[in-house]
Amino acid sequence: SLQTRSLLGVFEEDAAAISSYSQQLYQAMQRIYDAQNELSAATHLTSRLLKEYDNQRFPLGGDDEVMSSTLQQFSKMIDEISSFHAVLSTQLADAMMFPITQFKERDLKEILTLKEVFQIASSDHDLAMNRYSRLSKRRDVEKVRLEVMEDVYTARKKQHQTMMHYFSALNTLQYKKKISLLEPLLGYIQAQSSFFKLGSENLTPHWEEFLSNIGTSVQNVRREMDTDVLSMQQSIEDLEGASDPLYLPDPDPARIPINRNLSRKSGYLNCRNKTGLVSSSWDRHFYFTQGGNLMSQARGEVAGGLVLDIDNCSVMAVDCEDRRYCFQITAFDGKKSAILQAESRKDCEEWIATINNISKQIYLSENPEETAARVNQSALDAVTPSPSFQQRHESLRPAAKSRPKASHTSSSDSASLSTLSLDSLVAPDTPIQFDIISPVSEEYAGQAKLAGQTGRTNPFGESGDGKPEETEDSILQQLYMVRFLGSMEVRSGESADVIYETMRHILAARAIHNVFRMTESHLLVTCDCLKLIDPQTQVTRLRFPLPSVVLCASHQENKRLLGFVLQCSGSRAEGRPVSVCYVFESNNEGEKICDSVGLAKQIAFHSDMDRRATVKQKELDKEEERQQEEISKQKQIEKDLEEQSRLIAASSRPNQAGGEAQVLVLSNSQSEDSDTGEEGKRKGESEA
Repeated sequence: SLQTRSLLGVFEEDAAAISSYSQQLYQAMQRIYDAQNELSAATHLTSRLLKEYDNQRFPLGGDDEVMSSTLQQFSKMIDEISSFHAVLSTQLADAMMFPITQFKERDLKEILTLKEVFQIASSDHDLAMNRYSRLSKRRDVEKVRLEVMEDVYTARKKQHQTMMHYFSALNTLQYKKKISLLEPLLGYIQAQSSFFKLGSENLTPHWEEFLSNIGTSVQNVRREMDTDVLSMQQSIEDLEGASDPLYLPDPDPARIPINRNLSRKSGYLNCRNKTGLVSSSWDRHFYFTQGGNLMSQARGEVAGGLVLDIDNCSVMAVDCEDRRYCFQITAFDGKKSAILQAESRKDCEEWIATINNISKQIYLSENPEETAARVNQSALDAVTPSPSFQQRHESLRPAAKSRPKASHTSSSDSASLSTLSLDSLVAPDTPIQFDIISPVSEEYAGQAKLAGQTGRTNPFGESGDGKPEETEDSILQQLYMVRFLGSMEVRSGESADVIYETMRHILAARAIHNVFRMTESHLLVTCDCLKLIDPQTQVTRLRFPLPSVVLCASHQENKRLLGFVLQCSGSRAEGRPVSVCYVFESNNEGEKICDSVGLAKQIAFHSDMDRRATVKQKELDKEEERQQEEISKQKQIEKDLEEQSRLIAASSRPNQAGGEAQVLVLSNSQSEDSDTGEEGKRKGESEA
């Protein structure tokens, strides 16, 4: 009936509301169950991590036995709590999740299934009644009528049975709704109560004293931390006030003086790395000295790596790619070098001074800083002229303990030169040139000399004639890497002591005036000249004619230093030729370079002798050839005279054959020969 169907609609609406609400309640209880499982697993993981604390290697932890035992105690307590949480998870699964899951998966799905079956049965009944209503009154076929009536019977029976089961399930749902709501909640509360009761009975008695002690310890640690924080804040304020000048990238050396007595140094530097033929990159690394080695360490690396062996190395300030505060370190063998950039001028000069001190192996002494200060002070005092050459030689002589052989060798030399005066070698107040003159300046100096301006002498001894000599065909061509230290005018070029004295003056002047920059060049030794060539542009900076090099020698102790004396042609001062001494630093090749210069002079001498012999032989050959030409001309003249005489005799003889006079006709060539013969005859008579 319509009333039944209306009432059925109310029940179906209530069933849909129960299904929706039960689904939401199931999701909430599922979250509780999942959270409890996660809490149980996390508690167990925490207990396991606390047990593994002793196996951890903390760099700053040390052996704290109190902390280790405390964490082990906490681990046991948390492990017990983890077991209680596991029991609670099991109880929630049985008492809370199982009832509501059964109601959701069984009862609600049964209602939905019966609803679908009832709707199908109702549709079949309507179709059967429709067929029954359309039976014909006129054509009453017994068989058809019986089939239709059978279908109506079956549809009504199925509908009625389905309806009774469906209505019964809807009525039962009202009771199941109350059970499905109350039973899970009851199980949840009972499980929680059991959990709290279990914890209160088993853990509370022996936990209170332990937790009280731990709380007191935590408060003590907090008070210590607050005290240290206050102390550190005060230290930070003091350091900020004192470190303000250090924040500048290039501090004023007047406020922060340069320390030149360091035997070790560390700091960040930029290193130049070549990435192609003409391109390069700069990488910032942390550099530090370790004994006689220069080390570098990039960020993230555990230890540093070797960059250069700086024992007996050379260091100098350089200009590189328009960057400031650059310096170059070259190993003792000259095969490896590094170009570095410092942050400030102070830092650059301290690095150069430190590497110079390490290069002299000052770090091996007992007190390196005092030794470096004493060596630097000796360099400052060295510029003051000593009263005699012997005293100067004694001051430069090393200690007897370190080098007994060198001391024994120099004692005989100083005895023989004790009568020499210092002023006879190097004039006092002589200006020192620390840089190389550019090729443009050389050209102007040469033009001035050609124009007759002889009042000013070229400090490098070049003639300035602008006629470069070709060295491509030279027998000897030796190339060396050198660094120009300086040059100055000397009074004598007869002894190697002139070079030693010049070296002392230039090195002392560099130390006093803080001149660390040295111009690096390639020294080309040939049989014609010595050339200083720019390594990058291959432009000849200076050219020294080999005949003008009167003396070349290396330092007796430091084999990297060498010098030579150049006698300037056409320049005279006080009635004597002007001589200039040039001092260079090489890569332990001083003696080798001097030997190459001596060999070049010998080859040039022999070549000059061979050239003179060749010229003389050519002159003799020309004289002999001229005499042969004179003899051949004389023979030709005699032959022409004989021929002319024969022709004259033939023309004067009468010809009587045939009774006719015969006339002799001479050709043009014969006429010319006769004329030549007559002239030659007259010339011969005049000579006779």
